[in-house]
Amino acid sequence: MARNAVLLPGRDRAALALVVEAERIPEHLDPGRVTVLEIGFGRAEFILSQAAERPDTLFVGIEVSRKRVAKAAKRAARRDLSNLRLVASPAEFAVERVLPDACIDECWINFPDPWPKKRHFKRRLIQPSFAKQMARVLRRGAPLYVATDHRGYASWIAEQLAAIPELENEAAPAHWFSEPPARITTAYAAEWQSLGRDIAYFRYRRS
Repeated sequence: MARNAVLLPGRDRAALALVVEAERIPEHLDPGRVTVLEIGFGRAEFILSQAAERPDTLFVGIEVSRKRVAKAAKRAARRDLSNLRLVASPAEFAVERVLPDACIDECWINFPDPWPKKRHFKRRLIQPSFAKQMARVLRRGAPLYVATDHRGYASWIAEQLAAIPELENEAAPAHWFSEPPARITTAYAAEWQSLGRDIAYFRYRRS
């Protein structure tokens, strides 16, 4: 809690209530409540809009940038959104070491950093171990959405996810969809679309 207190001053009590430490995520999960996870929420456009549209659903957002977590919490508090929990943590730690089995009903990973240089590939989020752990935390039938505008990373993601037998590719026989799922268009996506970039939209489901 001390780390969160540094992140958000005491006067921002409503915002502070939305921020939890990674190790305490399980305390906020309810098996009887639909839970949606967004990894790397960035500017938080997606998770805030979804939380407003689906008030009965719990949204958990994981973002490595503590500054972005603070900004998102303040914006959520101003909108009186109480159905989300925001976590400042590396996604690998939260997913691989904290989240319990079969606790997530829906997961979104929107435009993770592609780390395009070969020497940086090991920094990419979608790695074999991470993909395996994502399958573990998803409930049966739960969808996993991933989007990227980087063609090299798209091929990488396709390879990693295809290697997990518990995940079924809903775009098969193609590797991904070219059309976006029904959701808001984030500022990043709109910018890349305006530049004519092709975007790969993955949709897998926990078998």
